[in-house]
Amino acid sequence: MKLKAEQLSRTLKSNSYRIYWLAGDEPLLLQETADAIRQHYRDEGFTEREIFYIERGFKWENFTQSASNLSLFAEKKVFELRLSSSKPDESGKQALQEFIDKANPDNTLLITSPKLEAGLMNTKWFKAIETKIALLQIWPINKDGLSNWLSQRLLREGISADASAMQLLSDKVEGNLLAAIQEIEKLKLLANKDSSTTINLDSKTVMQVIADSSRYNVYNLVDAALAGDVTRCEKILIGLKEEGIFPLQILGAITRELRLLVPMIEKRQQGQGVNAIMQAHHIWFNRKQAVGAAIQRLTAHDVWRLLDHSRLIDQAIKGMSSLDPWNELSQLTLGMCGQRTASMQHAG
Repeated sequence: MKLKAEQLSRTLKSNSYRIYWLAGDEPLLLQETADAIRQHYRDEGFTEREIFYIERGFKWENFTQSASNLSLFAEKKVFELRLSSSKPDESGKQALQEFIDKANPDNTLLITSPKLEAGLMNTKWFKAIETKIALLQIWPINKDGLSNWLSQRLLREGISADASAMQLLSDKVEGNLLAAIQEIEKLKLLANKDSSTTINLDSKTVMQVIADSSRYNVYNLVDAALAGDVTRCEKILIGLKEEGIFPLQILGAITRELRLLVPMIEKRQQGQGVNAIMQAHHIWFNRKQAVGAAIQRLTAHDVWRLLDHSRLIDQAIKGMSSLDPWNELSQLTLGMCGQRTASMQHAG
């Protein structure tokens, strides 16, 4: 069943489904929707949680075996499948069908994936499972809707802003909701400092908060890498390190962008025009030059190698390998710029 965002709460309360599939390319909205589902099931006594990251070569029997593990004293469990691609392979399709067919009331499944392509949704397999799952597609907020979204978020924190202030904030975040949340947090600190009630902000105050932002930020790095600007990437990365930015935050922003690139590059390789692709994927005007350069410079194979490298960096950051995370992040951005690196060869 296809759901709209406003139907989620009612559907959860009805306990009509044990499988929820969230699909979309806006990470903040995807995360918040998934959090709402997790909280519901925690309240329902599903105290255990097991996460599977579905990348190339994933062994689906690991998921199947865990989901089939029946025990008299087992706790209710939420299984999570985090798909790097919206299209599971044949083994994945079979595993999902098996989970549906068994319908264990003590198990529930939360799937998150990039945006679903029409080709998958029109398959016989998907049409067969669609009636047995709750499907919620998360769409990006377009430019016209961003000011309203920001206004609602600010009001939630006890802040109101005039039209010029909202325009400044919208221009600053350029459609990036994660960046928007960061700016709102800064405004929230200001509101909490000056007043215990709703505070009204004008454009001058918002401009001051924006101007106080760090000289370097993660999104500058991502855009420099997309544009293929090696020198700027190195400069920003050094600045981020000096400012004490946690490397996992940088890696998260880069991998998000890489995953967004995959379907766009695949369409370019199939012969579609770059401008049409960016229009279809709601790329903001200020980012079109950088994103367009990356779409034309990289192949889908290149991006998958970079994502493989990202997993190694994640392990390094978490102390699971002897690699230097900062050096590897530098290598990763070089790879995005189109340079062949030793780390990419190792990851591939």
